[in-house]
Amino acid sequence: MVKAVLIEDESKSRKALVSLLNRYCTNVLINGEADSVKTGIEQIRLHKPDVIFLDIQMPDGSGFKLLEEVENFGFDIIFTTAFDQFAIKAIKYSALDYLLKPIVPQELIEAVKKVEERKLSRNSDINKNIDVLLDNIKAGSTEPHKIILSTAEKIHVIKVDDIIRCESDNYYTRFFFTDGGKLLISKTLKENENLLRDHKFIRPHKSHLVNTKYIKGFMKNDGGFIVMSDGNKIPVSRRKKESVIEIINNL
Repeated sequence: MVKAVLIEDESKSRKALVSLLNRYCTNVLINGEADSVKTGIEQIRLHKPDVIFLDIQMPDGSGFKLLEEVENFGFDIIFTTAFDQFAIKAIKYSALDYLLKPIVPQELIEAVKKVEERKLSRNSDINKNIDVLLDNIKAGSTEPHKIILSTAEKIHVIKVDDIIRCESDNYYTRFFFTDGGKLLISKTLKENENLLRDHKFIRPHKSHLVNTKYIKGFMKNDGGFIVMSDGNKIPVSRRKKESVIEIINNL
């Protein structure tokens, strides 16, 4: 069984979540409920759950404030929230889960399944994810500046500005960094494009995603190549050529 604590200030939303869990996630045992940061911390300390369902906005502070006050994270987290663009982006960069209200049953089932898988995984140090989340929230910028990248071996905390480019490898993505290092991540290039585009990453070719910060020029021969700061030449597809040249001219 997965032991859970629900922290949600709206009684109606909390009851709806209880109903969904009882119906679709019978492997989840609800040990406690709370309606504020203060009572949430009390429930966590009392029940020591495997997972908390955590609302972002509450009367006495945010869910992020709660995380700042909790010590020794021995639990997973699934955020529940109405749409909050920056908060959701920060959660995504920290590789944590969230559910948008009203909660869709299938998304709830998938989030709980991930919790179960992480319980069994040796690569599940939630503290790094929380540290990245809180660091990005505290930074107060419009875009998160750190990202969690997980490989089969470990969790890596990476500064977004240290990513030069990404390259597709079937259903995986290979990241290349300013220090010459690289990582193979089990996410598609499209998923990473969606996450990084607001950091001025562009996709000049179906197999490549590049950080415009590290573009050094454009070569017109052989259809066109972007020259990166690490010396690599990234092909540009025919249909992207005009827009890529315009972006480079405006850098």
